[in-house]
Amino acid sequence: MTLFNDLPNRDQNLLPYDGQVNYHGPIFSTQMADDYFQTLLTQLEWAPDEAVIFGKHIFTKRKVAWYGDRPYQYTYSGIQKTALHWHPTLLRIKEIVETVSQEVYNSCLCNLYHEGSEGMAWHSDGEKDLKKHGVIASITLGAQRRFGFKHKNTKETVYLVLEHGSLLLMKGTTQDHWLHRLPPTTKVNQPRINLTFRMIENN
Repeated sequence: MTLFNDLPNRDQNLLPYDGQVNYHGPIFSTQMADDYFQTLLTQLEWAPDEAVIFGKHIFTKRKVAWYGDRPYQYTYSGIQKTALHWHPTLLRIKEIVETVSQEVYNSCLCNLYHEGSEGMAWHSDGEKDLKKHGVIASITLGAQRRFGFKHKNTKETVYLVLEHGSLLLMKGTTQDHWLHRLPPTTKVNQPRINLTFRMIENN
């Protein structure tokens, strides 16, 4: 297992092969990140996430909200979601992320983890609605959490800690060859908001 952090080098590829991941560290001041967190926590239209697993329809403790330029249809875990019109704060964050990443996004999947016991299992973001090999920009607000990647064939893993106000970029063939996850932990009792800005094409 490789563990990254200390002083982030935004040009360093955290993956050893078959993809590209760049960690920029915090891109907002602490006050800005705090303000964004409080606004999104109280104003986004959060709802329990849904999935169909082995034919059973389940609801998670983790909550989600889906926003975009248009009412895009997005399907994952067997459930179709329709994007809501942008919240103004999400738009401001998107503009900053686009400037830093030099990419353009038309949608954002937002996740709310209430505390450390809520996480995300190994998966890749390879849904047919997403731009092929498009960049996914992930913003963390709130509690910092450990985040991992695992190669689909070699099973090699890479971990880092995502800080409050930080930006992580997943690029190129990363989703083809690597899984990622947010492991649960008993050490975190504060909420975390994750914003994943994406480009939807097949709508």
